[in-house]
Amino acid sequence: MRINLASVFVDDQAKALRFYTDMLGFVKKSDVPLGEHRWLTVVSPEQPDGTELVLEPDVHPAAKAYTAALAEDGIPATSFAVDDVRAEYARLRGLGVRFTQEPVDMGPVVTAVLDDTCGNLIQIAEYVGGAPM
Repeated sequence: MRINLASVFVDDQAKALRFYTDMLGFVKKSDVPLGEHRWLTVVSPEQPDGTELVLEPDVHPAAKAYTAALAEDGIPATSFAVDDVRAEYARLRGLGVRFTQEPVDMGPVVTAVLDDTCGNLIQIAEYVGGAPM
């Protein structure tokens, strides 16, 4: 068994696609029209056949409440691994990405948290010791 898909609820799929590709550097994998919305996924360019991230429309009332509660409490919806959090933080800040947490050493990991502009906080994390991510 392996993880094939993960998802984040987004308030606007087109805006989310632009952010996740233009800012974060993911690439579009699937884009299938489904009525008013799309089956829209992105992947890491380093692993084009790896886990896909579904940019899921937040049309269900529970999805809106869930994402709003997480964001209000400062809890990331998901986490992405990076090789160097400080370098990625600097690169993304240079592109205008807003962070809610600057890089912080947390034992074997360094983390930072960004706002994806689509309703979510996203953590980026680098393992600096211990087990790999």
